[in-house]
Amino acid sequence: MSTQRIITLIIVGALIISAIVWLEGKKVHGVGSSVTTTPLALTATASTSPTLSATDIAAIRAEKAKKYPPAVELVNPSGFVNTPDGAPISIGQYIGKDVVMIDFMTYSCINCQRTFPYLTAWYGKYKDQGLVIIGIHTPEFEFEKVYANVQKEMARYGITFPVVLDNDYGTWNAYQNQYWPRKYMIDIDGYVVYDHIGEGEYVETEQEIKNLLQERDTRLGIPVPADLIDSVSVSPSGTAGSIQTNSPETYFGANRNQYIGNGAQGKTGIQNFILPNSFASNMFYFSGSWNVLGEYAQGQSAGSGFVYPYTAKDVYVVASASTQVVAEVTLDGLPVPANLRGTDVYVNGGKTFVKIQDSRLYNLVTGTNMEAHTLRVMSQSAGLEVFTLTFG
Repeated sequence: MSTQRIITLIIVGALIISAIVWLEGKKVHGVGSSVTTTPLALTATASTSPTLSATDIAAIRAEKAKKYPPAVELVNPSGFVNTPDGAPISIGQYIGKDVVMIDFMTYSCINCQRTFPYLTAWYGKYKDQGLVIIGIHTPEFEFEKVYANVQKEMARYGITFPVVLDNDYGTWNAYQNQYWPRKYMIDIDGYVVYDHIGEGEYVETEQEIKNLLQERDTRLGIPVPADLIDSVSVSPSGTAGSIQTNSPETYFGANRNQYIGNGAQGKTGIQNFILPNSFASNMFYFSGSWNVLGEYAQGQSAGSGFVYPYTAKDVYVVASASTQVVAEVTLDGLPVPANLRGTDVYVNGGKTFVKIQDSRLYNLVTGTNMEAHTLRVMSQSAGLEVFTLTFG
């Protein structure tokens, strides 16, 4: 074996061992429904570096196989966004050539939305250096299964990497996932070597991207670019700060409406609600006539609304309407002040309102500190559909 080959093998081995040691302390294990899946085939490519023999590569893969699970393929996808003419893609087509990040998301999830600026920044910086990002859009609500809705919302957030509709939870279950968002990194050999649940650890995740791209370049005999070695990380503008809330995610539909304050949990159908004289924290109170369904509740007339005393920095509502509904929004009985006004709230005649139509997440309150307030939303016409309140 030549001196050059020995040096190269030592470098690659050191990278792998370092990554293994680091990842062993960082891996997060979730539980979920298990399904029978077929690992992706691990094959050398025509561009494999001549400095590593087939024996060398086999030894590297054998060592990885002791530590990491192989990636599994997409299962029963329902559609593809941001691919040419919606053409299918696979994870397997990139193995042996690129580094793949798969990100489980759903577009109305605020925790997912907070990660989008980092995903788009990483994709912009590293896509020409061998990074592939595939969004796995696994819906929480039925409206998130609609292709046009997903396409529109991906455009809203500037996401241009491929997004796979996972409407039947096939890929979600294949990875035994239970969380939005969740990121898995798949190396050039097709092993899942990094797993991160939720928001945060952006610097650590980007460093893992760099490590895996360095390994890829070494494997393929490509000079490693300087920006894969430096310590500079992306810092997207407009990213949110830390989450501050003492209020739980709150669902309006009968399937999960355990925080209803003036009605029966789990009861469906048209019901008339009267607001009480006082309100308990972290409970919601309907006003007027509502048709309570499994996933959401639909206001039946003008004046249908709800009250919710919360403690948080930011407030969001997942809502929709078949035709546009305007609802008045107040905090503590007054118009939402300018310093707390969410991006979807506007002023008209000294009052504050939100227009609801698209099925999505609406930002009602954006603060700088966690504070206690009483939120009131009252529609001016029938048809308001509310799914959940979420906080940050």
